[in-house]
Amino acid sequence: MPQAWHLKSRPNGTPTADNFEFKDVALPELGDGMVRVRNHWLSVDPYMRGRMNDVKSYVPPFQIGEPLEGGAVGEVVESRSPDFQLGDTVMHMMGWRDEAVVPAQALNKLPSIPGVEPQAFLGNLGLTGGTAYWGLLDAAKAKAGDIVFVSAAAGAVGSAVVQIAKAKGMTVIGSAGGADKVAFVKSLGADECIDYKAGVPLVKALSEVAPKGIDVYFDNVGGEHLDAALALARRDARFAICGMIEGYNSGTPTQLRYIMRVIAMRVMLKGFIYTDYLPRNGEFYGEMGPWVASGAVKGRDTVVEGLEKTPDAFLGLFTGANTGKMLVKL
Repeated sequence: MPQAWHLKSRPNGTPTADNFEFKDVALPELGDGMVRVRNHWLSVDPYMRGRMNDVKSYVPPFQIGEPLEGGAVGEVVESRSPDFQLGDTVMHMMGWRDEAVVPAQALNKLPSIPGVEPQAFLGNLGLTGGTAYWGLLDAAKAKAGDIVFVSAAAGAVGSAVVQIAKAKGMTVIGSAGGADKVAFVKSLGADECIDYKAGVPLVKALSEVAPKGIDVYFDNVGGEHLDAALALARRDARFAICGMIEGYNSGTPTQLRYIMRVIAMRVMLKGFIYTDYLPRNGEFYGEMGPWVASGAVKGRDTVVEGLEKTPDAFLGLFTGANTGKMLVKL
């Protein structure tokens, strides 16, 4: 019997194991245009925390008692669609489960690229890589010669931002937690990397490695990192606001001491969502695909084995358990 993780209750603050329930699911019969997929890789991502709240957002909230959803890569095992054959490798959004029946129009058949593993389409060739690419190059209008500051630079999106920025001729300063993650960020080509767990105030730490200030900030964290970026912003700095994981589980409002610098430095803050750019995905694949295939942009995955461990993998996102992309392998 297929199994899936369901939302048992809405989290109050940081989610716990009690918010999830593992249950058997009965898959519907395959009608015309439907495909049954056996999942091999699941993605867990910080944005899923927002969907656990019963609030309006850019995607509907998860429903109590219903299976959770997320990116997944799997194999077609039954098809009533002429567009998909047995054995096709596909990506879809029916994750948090081992099998799913999916409408053909909700599936993407993955191309075979030499040197690229299928799970890369959940990382640097998927939502995380696309988020990094469009946020940096379109939302923030980053260009060669810019000084770029990236928070959560050892994470899935941040590590892609570091490498894209270097490929485009930018100076890159990252922020990561702990010596191992700092070393990882530097191995990707970052010119400098702050250890935000070292006990030095972020404004001081950033000013030491960016004495000339910053032109671009790619924000994955919010809070103190955003404030430090405002403090060091140069004239006409551009901020791409991707995520604010520091505040996802907190009811405390963000306080920014340096927000007035938005006026003095004419700072542009732009929020964006990956799906805004789906019509332009051909541009993304055209540039990112060769980078990934050649190794110019590398990915590091943190892999948790087994469907039963999916909530553990998700909760690990909020404690820094991942370097690079957090994946569940079935």
